[in-house]
Parts: sequence; structure tokens; C-alpha cells
Amino acid sequence: MVEQGRSGCPINLSLEVLGDKWSLVIIRDMMFGNRRHFRELLHNSEEGIASNILSDRLHRLTERGLVSRAPDPSHKQKVIYSLTEPSIQLVPVMAHLGAWGRRHLPVTRELAVRAELLERGGPELWEQFMDELREQHLDIPRAAGSESVFARLRAAYEAELLRD
Repeated sequence: MVEQGRSGCPINLSLEVLGDKWSLVIIRDMMFGNRRHFRELLHNSEEGIASNILSDRLHRLTERGLVSRAPDPSHKQKVIYSLTEPSIQLVPVMAHLGAWGRRHLPVTRELAVRAELLERGGPELWEQFMDELREQHLDIPRAAGSESVFARLRAAYEAELLRD
């Protein structure tokens, strides 16, 4: 049911959930950087997110069911954030955003290489990556012997860093 006065347009409603400056960046960092703790998200952000903004966005993403949080079994005072199925299903959207950005914006090579790999790999690679994210974040095992898409993306990024 659409709230009174709001558009029922799926693009508008999606933007209400994901359209602020930081939400997709946080999901990106969890997805492609495997950053699962507040401090990792804060200190490893290329864009320099402020702690109060990060806290607010994590709270919003959790409320909207895109991120879950649970006590970290390795440390009593930490929580671990996980992507949920709806956020994992954003992989194709992220691939398309990355491809569009590579074509139309002044990107850096090392930060664009993952987008290039995802674009070249297409839907088959996206599905493999989503299965891997489901294993990492939702404890749903993927097919035995599956190659790690995360490792391929990381290796490509690190190789670009070494080139510079």
C-alpha cells in the first residue's frame, strides 16, 4: 500500500530507500570490500564518511531490511553487519551503475577494474557473486568448488594498485 501523497512508482520508491548519498556506498563497501564492522566501514571508506552519518545510514538500512546486525562472536562489544537478500539482489544494479560510471565519468583505473570485470562477466558472474555473498552474509552454502568471484575482483583491484 502506498502512503497517501506518495508516488507508487517503483523507481521513486527505490530512490526513497537507496537514493541518499551514502546508502549504496555502504552496501558497496560491504559487498565488494567485505567490510562488516562499523570501524572497517568508517576507516576504510574512500569517500571519508563521517561516523554520525555512517551510524545513521546503518540504522536506516537495518530498519529497511537491507542490512542485518548481530553480536560478533569474536568480540563481545562489537556487532557484525550483514547484507540481506534484498541488498544482495542489488549486484546487477551495482554492475550497471559501475558500467555507466566507467563510460561517462572520470573514474580511476584501480577503482574501475571491478566494474569492468562485472560488466564483462554479465548475469552469469553476477549470479555467482550473489551466491558467494549469500554464503558470506546469510550462511547459505554455494556449490562446492565454485570459484570465488570476490577473490577475482580483489585480485584485479590489487593488480591495478601495483601498476601505479
